Amino acid sequence: MHVVGSLNTYLLQCCSPTQGLILMMLACKWPLLCFSFFLLLYIVSCACGCAGTAQSYLICLMPQVSTFKMGNRNSVTLQPEEVERMQNETGFSPSQIERLYSRFTTLDKFGNGTLSREDLLRIPELAINPLGDRIVHAFFRDSEDEAINFLQFLKTLAIFRPIRKNREMRFNSRDQKLQFAFRMYDLDGDDLISREELLCVLHMMVGANISDEQLASIADRTIREVDQDNDDAISFTEFSEALKRTEVEGKMSIRYLN
Repeated sequence: MHVVGSLNTYLLQCCSPTQGLILMMLACKWPLLCFSFFLLLYIVSCACGCAGTAQSYLICLMPQVSTFKMGNRNSVTLQPEEVERMQNETGFSPSQIERLYSRFTTLDKFGNGTLSREDLLRIPELAINPLGDRIVHAFFRDSEDEAINFLQFLKTLAIFRPIRKNREMRFNSRDQKLQFAFRMYDLDGDDLISREELLCVLHMMVGANISDEQLASIADRTIREVDQDNDDAISFTEFSEALKRTEVEGKMSIRYLN
């Protein structure tokens, strides 16, 4: 995101990063949903220890370099046919699947072959993240119970694979990345972002840094700017249209999944 103009520079220099971004949202003429979107990515990357680096999105779920040792690989029990099926359904290479399986088994404290919400929320970066519950919820969107298996874990992470030119984008297209971001705001899962939902997520992201009146102003203005059919809510189509000039492909990719 390029910050242009003396006012925006002043705000970033004189305020905390979160306050600066919010005040920029109030002061500038950019579409407010764009700034809200950037703020969402910014807050998540801060919690991951890589502030300002949107490519670090969900990096806390990635295996560290030290887990790539041969000793850990001996614990991998996936069968070749399972790996092939997972490769076909997610686009990950066999080596990536192996590495992510190592991380999965590390998180699976009781060896059940599944992860619960509590397992994911024990990750420190997610536990302190104001959007931690929303990120974890995304992993369970298609789960019929309160546990996910390794394939479900992989399918969610596949959304964050970098997009390569001239490659088929079955699992990590721009549309799928935007769908994930949209669901961060769509709290009740009705495929619409209401003013109340937008306001709630803004509260999650900024806490007490900004007054209720300022946040309400941002929510109201965002709905007015993005809502095209006058239903006082934001549909996915409207969400996508508002972000059409935003470089989503890079900002919602994790280079470690390349």
